[in-house]
Amino acid sequence: MKRTTLAAIALAVTAGLGLSGCAGAAGPAEPQGQEGKTRLTVSVWNYEGTPEFKALFDSYEAANPDIDIEPVDILADDYPQKVTTMLAGGDTTDVLTMKNVIDYARYANNGQLQEINGVVDSVGKDNLAGLDAFDIGGKYYAAPYRQDFWLLYYNKDLLKAAGVENPADLTWDEYTALAKKLTTEANGKKVYGTYHHIWRSVVQAIAAAQDDADQNSGDYGFFEDQYNTALDLQKSGATLDFGTAKSQKTSYRTMFETGQAAMMPMGTWYIAGILQAKKDGKSTVDWGLAPMPQKNDDGKVTTFGSPTAFAVNKNAAHSDAAKKFIEWAAGEEGAKAISKIGVVPALQNDAITAEYFKLAGMPTDELSKKAFTPDKVALEMPVSDKSAATDKILNQEHDLVMVGERSVADGVAEMGKRVKSEVLGK
Repeated sequence: MKRTTLAAIALAVTAGLGLSGCAGAAGPAEPQGQEGKTRLTVSVWNYEGTPEFKALFDSYEAANPDIDIEPVDILADDYPQKVTTMLAGGDTTDVLTMKNVIDYARYANNGQLQEINGVVDSVGKDNLAGLDAFDIGGKYYAAPYRQDFWLLYYNKDLLKAAGVENPADLTWDEYTALAKKLTTEANGKKVYGTYHHIWRSVVQAIAAAQDDADQNSGDYGFFEDQYNTALDLQKSGATLDFGTAKSQKTSYRTMFETGQAAMMPMGTWYIAGILQAKKDGKSTVDWGLAPMPQKNDDGKVTTFGSPTAFAVNKNAAHSDAAKKFIEWAAGEEGAKAISKIGVVPALQNDAITAEYFKLAGMPTDELSKKAFTPDKVALEMPVSDKSAATDKILNQEHDLVMVGERSVADGVAEMGKRVKSEVLGK
Protein backbone atom coordinates (compact mmCIF):
# COMPACT_ATOMS: atom_id res chain seq x y z
CA MET A 1 0.00 0.00 0.00
CA LYS A 2 1.01 3.63 -0.46
CA ARG A 3 2.04 5.04 2.88
CA THR A 4 2.58 8.61 4.01
CA THR A 5 5.73 9.16 6.04
CA LEU A 6 6.09 11.94 8.56
CA ALA A 7 9.70 12.93 8.04
CA ALA A 8 8.90 16.48 9.11
CA ILE A 9 8.00 15.60 12.70
CA ALA A 10 11.57 15.36 13.97
CA LEU A 11 12.46 18.56 12.13
CA ALA A 12 9.46 20.34 13.59
CA VAL A 13 10.43 19.36 17.11
CA THR A 14 14.04 20.42 16.53
CA ALA A 15 12.95 23.78 15.17
CA GLY A 16 10.51 24.29 18.03
CA LEU A 17 13.15 23.70 20.67
CA GLY A 18 15.28 26.41 19.14
CA LEU A 19 12.56 29.09 19.43
CA SER A 20 11.40 29.27 23.02
CA GLY A 21 10.80 27.19 26.10
CA CYS A 22 7.18 26.47 25.18
CA ALA A 23 7.36 26.51 21.40
CA GLY A 24 8.15 22.82 20.91
CA ALA A 25 7.35 21.34 24.29
CA ALA A 26 4.06 19.71 23.35
CA GLY A 27 5.26 18.21 20.08
CA PRO A 28 3.31 18.35 16.82
CA ALA A 29 -0.47 18.40 16.64
CA GLU A 30 -2.03 14.95 16.45
CA PRO A 31 -3.61 14.33 13.01
CA GLN A 32 -6.57 11.97 12.83
CA GLY A 33 -6.40 8.55 11.20
CA GLN A 34 -8.26 7.92 7.97
CA GLU A 35 -11.98 7.15 8.25
CA GLY A 36 -11.93 7.18 12.03
CA LYS A 37 -9.03 4.76 12.31
CA THR A 38 -6.44 5.05 15.06
CA ARG A 39 -3.31 6.65 13.66
CA LEU A 40 -0.26 4.94 15.18
CA THR A 41 3.05 6.74 14.65
CA VAL A 42 6.32 4.78 14.65
CA SER A 43 9.82 6.26 14.43
CA VAL A 44 12.00 4.55 11.81
CA TRP A 45 15.18 5.21 9.87
CA ASN A 46 15.56 5.16 6.09
CA TYR A 47 12.05 3.80 5.54
CA GLU A 48 12.41 3.23 1.80
CA GLY A 49 15.71 1.41 2.23
CA THR A 50 14.72 -0.70 5.25
CA PRO A 51 12.06 -3.12 3.97
CA GLU A 52 11.36 -4.75 7.33
CA PHE A 53 9.34 -1.71 8.40
CA LYS A 54 6.98 -1.84 5.43
CA ALA A 55 6.65 -5.62 5.82
CA LEU A 56 5.64 -5.23 9.46
CA PHE A 57 3.35 -2.27 8.96
CA ASP A 58 1.50 -3.70 5.95
CA SER A 59 0.98 -7.05 7.67
CA TYR A 60 -0.23 -5.43 10.88
CA GLU A 61 -2.67 -3.14 9.10
CA ALA A 62 -4.05 -6.09 7.16
CA ALA A 63 -4.72 -7.91 10.43
CA ASN A 64 -5.96 -4.76 12.20
CA PRO A 65 -8.06 -2.69 9.77
CA ASP A 66 -8.82 -0.12 12.48
CA ILE A 67 -5.16 0.99 12.54
CA ASP A 68 -3.26 3.34 10.23
CA ILE A 69 0.52 3.23 10.81
CA GLU A 70 2.43 6.38 9.92
CA PRO A 71 6.25 6.06 9.90
CA VAL A 72 8.20 8.99 11.31
CA ASP A 73 11.09 8.69 8.87
CA ILE A 74 14.54 9.87 9.97
CA LEU A 75 17.90 9.67 8.20
CA ALA A 76 19.81 6.65 9.50
CA ASP A 77 22.90 8.63 10.49
CA ASP A 78 20.80 11.21 12.34
CA TYR A 79 18.49 8.74 14.06
CA PRO A 80 19.87 8.65 17.65
CA GLN A 81 20.27 12.42 17.81
CA LYS A 82 16.82 13.11 16.35
CA VAL A 83 15.03 10.69 18.67
CA THR A 84 16.88 12.20 21.64
CA THR A 85 15.72 15.65 20.55
CA MET A 86 12.15 14.45 20.00
CA LEU A 87 11.96 12.94 23.47
CA ALA A 88 13.44 16.02 25.09
CA GLY A 89 10.78 18.12 23.37
CA GLY A 90 7.82 16.09 24.59
CA ASP A 91 7.08 14.56 21.19
CA THR A 92 4.06 12.21 21.15
CA THR A 93 5.21 9.64 18.58
CA ASP A 94 3.72 6.37 19.83
CA VAL A 95 6.31 3.70 19.08
CA LEU A 96 10.07 4.30 19.04
CA THR A 97 12.35 1.87 17.25
CA MET A 98 15.43 1.18 19.37
CA LYS A 99 18.30 1.00 16.90
CA ASN A 100 20.81 -0.04 19.55
CA VAL A 101 20.89 -0.95 23.22
CA ILE A 102 23.19 1.94 24.16
CA ASP A 103 20.52 4.51 23.29
CA TYR A 104 17.81 2.29 24.77
CA ALA A 105 19.54 2.26 28.16
CA ARG A 106 19.83 6.04 28.10
CA TYR A 107 16.17 6.62 27.24
CA ALA A 108 14.94 4.06 29.77
CA ASN A 109 17.11 5.40 32.58
CA ASN A 110 15.91 8.92 31.75
CA GLY A 111 12.32 7.81 32.30
CA GLN A 112 11.36 8.49 28.67
CA LEU A 113 9.93 5.04 27.88
CA GLN A 114 6.96 3.12 29.26
CA GLU A 115 7.47 -0.17 31.05
CA ILE A 116 6.03 -3.04 28.95
CA ASN A 117 6.52 -6.13 31.11
CA GLY A 118 3.01 -7.24 30.21
CA VAL A 119 3.90 -7.29 26.52
CA VAL A 120 7.06 -9.30 27.16
CA ASP A 121 5.21 -11.79 29.35
CA SER A 122 2.56 -12.23 26.68
CA VAL A 123 5.09 -13.00 23.94
CA GLY A 124 7.10 -15.21 26.32
CA LYS A 125 10.51 -14.39 27.75
CA ASP A 126 11.99 -17.72 26.69
CA ASN A 127 10.98 -17.12 23.08
CA LEU A 128 12.78 -13.84 22.42
CA ALA A 129 16.47 -13.85 21.53
CA GLY A 130 18.26 -10.75 22.78
CA LEU A 131 15.64 -9.95 25.42
CA ASP A 132 18.18 -9.86 28.26
CA ALA A 133 19.64 -6.68 26.78
CA PHE A 134 16.43 -4.85 27.66
CA ASP A 135 16.18 -6.00 31.28
CA ILE A 136 16.75 -3.02 33.55
CA GLY A 137 16.25 -3.99 37.16
CA GLY A 138 13.64 -6.58 36.25
CA LYS A 139 11.68 -4.19 34.05
CA TYR A 140 11.46 -4.09 30.27
CA TYR A 141 10.99 -0.85 28.37
CA ALA A 142 11.29 -2.40 24.90
CA ALA A 143 10.78 -5.76 23.23
CA PRO A 144 13.03 -7.04 20.42
CA TYR A 145 11.52 -7.96 17.08
CA ARG A 146 14.75 -8.84 15.29
CA GLN A 147 18.05 -10.33 16.42
CA ASP A 148 21.12 -10.03 14.26
CA PHE A 149 24.31 -11.93 14.95
CA TRP A 150 27.58 -12.52 13.18
CA LEU A 151 28.51 -15.53 11.11
CA LEU A 152 30.79 -16.34 8.18
CA TYR A 153 29.70 -15.85 4.57
CA TYR A 154 31.67 -17.78 1.97
CA ASN A 155 31.87 -18.16 -1.79
CA LYS A 156 31.29 -21.83 -2.58
CA ASP A 157 32.90 -21.69 -6.02
CA LEU A 158 36.12 -20.09 -4.76
CA LEU A 159 36.46 -22.64 -1.98
CA LYS A 160 35.74 -25.51 -4.34
CA ALA A 161 38.40 -24.25 -6.76
CA ALA A 162 40.90 -24.36 -3.90
CA GLY A 163 39.91 -27.90 -2.99
CA VAL A 164 38.05 -26.89 0.17
CA GLU A 165 34.59 -28.36 0.69
CA ASN A 166 33.34 -25.89 3.29
CA PRO A 167 34.69 -23.84 6.21
CA ALA A 168 33.17 -25.90 9.01
CA ASP A 169 34.22 -25.76 12.67
CA LEU A 170 37.13 -23.38 12.15
CA THR A 171 39.36 -21.99 14.86
CA TRP A 172 40.83 -18.56 14.17
CA ASP A 173 44.20 -20.14 13.36
CA GLU A 174 42.54 -22.47 10.84
CA TYR A 175 40.54 -19.60 9.40
CA THR A 176 43.71 -17.53 8.95
CA ALA A 177 45.49 -20.38 7.18
CA LEU A 178 42.48 -20.95 4.93
CA ALA A 179 42.23 -17.26 4.04
CA LYS A 180 45.86 -17.26 2.96
CA LYS A 181 45.30 -20.39 0.87
CA LEU A 182 42.28 -18.85 -0.84
CA THR A 183 44.10 -15.64 -1.77
CA THR A 184 44.99 -15.56 -5.46
CA GLU A 185 46.18 -13.08 -8.06
CA ALA A 186 46.06 -13.61 -11.81
CA ASN A 187 45.78 -11.37 -14.87
CA GLY A 188 45.86 -8.27 -12.72
CA LYS A 189 42.92 -9.37 -10.59
CA LYS A 190 43.30 -10.20 -6.93
CA VAL A 191 40.89 -12.32 -4.95
CA TYR A 192 41.29 -11.98 -1.20
CA GLY A 193 40.86 -15.01 1.00
CA THR A 194 38.62 -12.97 3.28
CA TYR A 195 37.43 -9.45 3.89
CA HIS A 196 37.34 -7.80 7.31
CA HIS A 197 35.37 -4.57 7.35
CA ILE A 198 36.68 -1.53 9.23
CA TRP A 199 34.30 -1.69 12.20
CA ARG A 200 35.99 -2.27 15.54
CA SER A 201 33.49 -5.02 16.36
CA VAL A 202 35.18 -7.28 13.79
CA VAL A 203 38.05 -7.46 16.27
CA GLN A 204 36.86 -6.24 19.64
CA ALA A 205 33.30 -7.55 19.96
CA ILE A 206 34.20 -11.07 18.87
CA ALA A 207 37.15 -11.08 21.28
CA ALA A 208 34.90 -9.97 24.13
CA ALA A 209 32.26 -12.56 23.24
CA GLN A 210 34.64 -15.50 22.99
CA ASP A 211 36.57 -14.49 26.11
CA ASP A 212 33.39 -13.69 28.05
CA ALA A 213 34.91 -10.28 28.76
CA ASP A 214 33.53 -6.79 29.43
CA GLN A 215 34.26 -3.99 26.96
CA ASN A 216 33.55 -1.41 29.65
CA SER A 217 36.10 -2.87 32.06
CA GLY A 218 39.09 -0.76 31.08
CA ASP A 219 41.24 -3.91 30.92
CA TYR A 220 41.69 -5.02 27.32
CA GLY A 221 44.33 -7.70 27.25
CA PHE A 222 41.71 -10.02 25.78
CA PHE A 223 41.79 -7.95 22.55
CA GLU A 224 45.39 -8.86 21.76
CA ASP A 225 44.97 -12.29 20.13
CA GLN A 226 42.23 -11.01 17.84
CA TYR A 227 44.27 -7.97 16.81
CA ASN A 228 47.22 -10.22 16.03
CA THR A 229 44.95 -12.34 13.83
CA ALA A 230 43.55 -9.31 12.01
CA LEU A 231 46.98 -7.79 11.41
CA ASP A 232 48.43 -11.12 10.27
CA LEU A 233 45.70 -11.42 7.64
CA GLN A 234 46.35 -7.85 6.56
CA LYS A 235 50.13 -8.16 6.44
CA SER A 236 49.97 -11.37 4.41
CA GLY A 237 47.63 -9.78 1.87
CA ALA A 238 44.82 -12.22 2.66
CA THR A 239 42.46 -9.29 3.27
CA LEU A 240 42.29 -5.74 1.98
CA ASP A 241 44.31 -3.52 4.30
CA PHE A 242 42.41 -1.36 6.75
CA GLY A 243 43.81 1.97 5.56
CA THR A 244 42.73 1.35 1.97
CA ALA A 245 39.30 0.07 2.99
CA LYS A 246 38.68 3.13 5.14
CA SER A 247 40.07 5.80 2.82
CA GLN A 248 38.28 4.39 -0.21
CA LYS A 249 35.06 3.74 1.73
CA THR A 250 35.10 0.15 0.51
CA SER A 251 31.70 -1.53 0.47
CA TYR A 252 31.68 -4.95 2.11
CA ARG A 253 28.79 -5.84 -0.17
CA THR A 254 30.83 -5.09 -3.27
CA MET A 255 33.77 -7.11 -1.98
CA PHE A 256 31.64 -10.22 -1.53
CA GLU A 257 29.06 -9.83 -4.29
CA THR A 258 31.68 -9.34 -7.01
CA GLY A 259 33.79 -12.29 -5.90
CA GLN A 260 36.69 -10.20 -4.62
CA ALA A 261 36.62 -12.01 -1.26
CA ALA A 262 36.19 -15.73 -0.70
CA MET A 263 35.01 -15.36 2.91
CA MET A 264 33.62 -12.55 5.04
CA PRO A 265 32.58 -12.30 8.70
CA MET A 266 29.40 -10.21 8.76
CA GLY A 267 26.02 -9.89 10.44
CA THR A 268 22.84 -11.70 9.49
CA TRP A 269 21.34 -8.44 8.25
CA TYR A 270 23.38 -8.91 5.07
CA ILE A 271 21.36 -12.00 4.12
CA ALA A 272 18.54 -9.79 2.84
CA GLY A 273 21.10 -7.77 0.88
CA ILE A 274 22.77 -10.69 -0.87
CA LEU A 275 19.39 -12.27 -1.63
CA GLN A 276 18.25 -9.02 -3.27
CA ALA A 277 21.51 -8.66 -5.20
CA LYS A 278 21.10 -12.18 -6.59
CA LYS A 279 17.44 -11.55 -7.42
CA ASP A 280 18.31 -8.32 -9.26
CA GLY A 281 21.09 -10.01 -11.22
CA LYS A 282 23.76 -7.83 -9.61
CA SER A 283 25.66 -10.83 -8.23
CA THR A 284 26.28 -14.37 -9.43
CA VAL A 285 28.05 -15.57 -6.28
CA ASP A 286 27.03 -19.03 -5.07
CA TRP A 287 27.20 -18.40 -1.34
CA GLY A 288 26.83 -20.24 1.92
CA LEU A 289 26.96 -19.61 5.65
CA ALA A 290 29.21 -21.06 8.32
CA PRO A 291 29.58 -20.43 12.06
CA MET A 292 32.02 -17.73 13.12
CA PRO A 293 35.55 -19.07 13.70
CA GLN A 294 36.24 -19.81 17.36
CA LYS A 295 39.03 -19.20 19.84
CA ASN A 296 38.61 -22.69 21.28
CA ASP A 297 38.01 -25.99 19.50
CA ASP A 298 35.54 -27.36 22.06
CA GLY A 299 32.72 -27.63 19.52
CA LYS A 300 30.75 -24.72 20.98
CA VAL A 301 29.91 -21.70 18.82
CA THR A 302 29.99 -18.27 20.44
CA THR A 303 29.36 -15.15 18.41
CA PHE A 304 28.04 -11.65 19.05
CA GLY A 305 25.08 -9.66 17.89
CA SER A 306 22.57 -7.00 18.68
CA PRO A 307 18.78 -6.94 18.87
CA THR A 308 16.51 -4.26 17.43
CA ALA A 309 13.40 -3.43 19.43
CA PHE A 310 10.26 -1.37 19.70
CA ALA A 311 9.46 0.80 22.74
CA VAL A 312 6.49 2.90 23.81
CA ASN A 313 7.14 6.61 24.20
CA LYS A 314 6.36 7.89 27.70
CA ASN A 315 4.27 10.61 26.02
CA ALA A 316 2.68 8.35 23.41
CA ALA A 317 -0.64 9.56 22.04
CA HIS A 318 -1.91 5.97 21.81
CA SER A 319 -0.20 3.85 24.46
CA ASP A 320 -2.55 0.88 24.37
CA ALA A 321 -2.43 0.63 20.58
CA ALA A 322 1.36 0.95 20.72
CA LYS A 323 1.66 -1.95 23.16
CA LYS A 324 -0.66 -4.09 21.07
CA PHE A 325 1.47 -3.45 17.98
CA ILE A 326 4.71 -4.31 19.79
CA GLU A 327 3.24 -7.54 21.12
CA TRP A 328 2.29 -8.50 17.56
CA ALA A 329 5.64 -7.43 16.03
CA ALA A 330 7.69 -9.36 18.60
CA GLY A 331 5.43 -12.39 18.33
CA GLU A 332 4.96 -15.10 15.75
CA GLU A 333 3.06 -13.05 13.16
CA GLY A 334 5.66 -10.29 13.19
CA ALA A 335 8.41 -12.90 12.94
CA LYS A 336 6.75 -14.43 9.89
CA ALA A 337 6.39 -11.02 8.24
CA ILE A 338 10.08 -10.15 8.41
CA SER A 339 11.33 -13.69 7.82
CA LYS A 340 9.75 -13.53 4.37
CA ILE A 341 12.15 -10.76 3.34
CA GLY A 342 15.31 -12.27 4.83
CA VAL A 343 15.39 -10.49 8.19
CA VAL A 344 16.16 -12.61 11.25
CA PRO A 345 13.40 -12.27 13.88
CA ALA A 346 13.97 -12.19 17.62
CA LEU A 347 11.34 -14.89 18.01
CA GLN A 348 13.21 -18.05 17.16
CA ASN A 349 11.75 -21.53 17.00
CA ASP A 350 11.96 -24.47 14.62
CA ALA A 351 8.93 -23.37 12.62
CA ILE A 352 10.26 -19.84 12.04
CA THR A 353 13.72 -21.14 11.10
CA ALA A 354 12.19 -23.60 8.66
CA GLU A 355 10.21 -20.82 7.01
CA TYR A 356 13.32 -18.66 6.81
CA PHE A 357 15.26 -21.28 4.88
CA LYS A 358 12.42 -21.60 2.39
CA LEU A 359 13.25 -18.14 1.06
CA ALA A 360 14.14 -18.16 -2.62
CA GLY A 361 17.92 -18.03 -2.92
CA MET A 362 18.71 -19.10 0.65
CA PRO A 363 21.41 -21.77 0.92
CA THR A 364 19.85 -24.96 2.25
CA ASP A 365 22.94 -27.00 3.11
CA GLU A 366 23.38 -28.28 6.65
CA LEU A 367 26.35 -26.02 7.43
CA SER A 368 24.31 -22.91 6.62
CA LYS A 369 21.54 -24.14 8.90
CA LYS A 370 24.06 -24.87 11.66
CA ALA A 371 25.38 -21.33 11.37
CA PHE A 372 21.90 -20.15 12.32
CA THR A 373 21.98 -21.89 15.68
CA PRO A 374 25.03 -20.65 17.62
CA ASP A 375 25.32 -21.83 21.21
CA LYS A 376 25.72 -18.29 22.52
CA VAL A 377 25.15 -14.80 21.12
CA ALA A 378 26.86 -12.22 23.31
CA LEU A 379 25.73 -8.61 23.19
CA GLU A 380 27.86 -6.49 20.86
CA MET A 381 28.23 -3.82 23.54
CA PRO A 382 27.06 -3.91 27.17
CA VAL A 383 23.91 -2.10 28.26
CA SER A 384 25.43 0.65 30.38
CA ASP A 385 25.51 4.42 30.72
CA LYS A 386 29.27 4.06 30.13
CA SER A 387 29.00 2.34 26.76
CA ALA A 388 28.64 5.36 24.48
CA ALA A 389 31.79 7.05 25.84
CA THR A 390 33.73 3.77 25.85
CA ASP A 391 32.66 3.03 22.29
CA LYS A 392 34.05 6.37 21.08
CA ILE A 393 37.46 5.74 22.64
CA LEU A 394 37.71 2.14 21.44
CA ASN A 395 36.85 3.25 17.91
CA GLN A 396 39.58 5.89 17.90
CA GLU A 397 42.25 3.56 19.23
CA HIS A 398 41.14 0.70 16.96
CA ASP A 399 41.91 2.80 13.89
CA LEU A 400 45.40 3.61 15.14
CA VAL A 401 46.24 -0.05 15.74
CA MET A 402 44.89 -1.18 12.39
CA VAL A 403 46.88 1.38 10.38
CA GLY A 404 50.05 0.59 12.34
CA GLU A 405 50.39 3.87 14.20
CA ARG A 406 50.34 1.94 17.47
CA SER A 407 51.52 -1.57 18.21
CA VAL A 408 48.93 -4.01 19.52
CA ALA A 409 50.40 -3.84 23.02
CA ASP A 410 50.59 -0.05 23.05
CA GLY A 411 47.14 0.33 21.53
CA VAL A 412 45.52 -1.99 24.04
CA ALA A 413 47.30 -0.23 26.89
CA GLU A 414 46.13 3.18 25.63
CA MET A 415 42.54 1.95 25.37
CA GLY A 416 42.62 0.88 28.99
CA LYS A 417 44.30 4.06 30.15
CA ARG A 418 41.79 6.31 28.40
CA VAL A 419 38.66 4.38 29.38
CA LYS A 420 39.73 4.25 33.02
CA SER A 421 40.53 7.96 33.05
CA GLU A 422 37.84 9.43 30.78
CA VAL A 423 34.93 7.06 31.43
CA LEU A 424 35.40 5.17 34.68
CA GLY A 425 37.02 8.02 36.59
CA LYS A 426 39.84 5.85 37.92
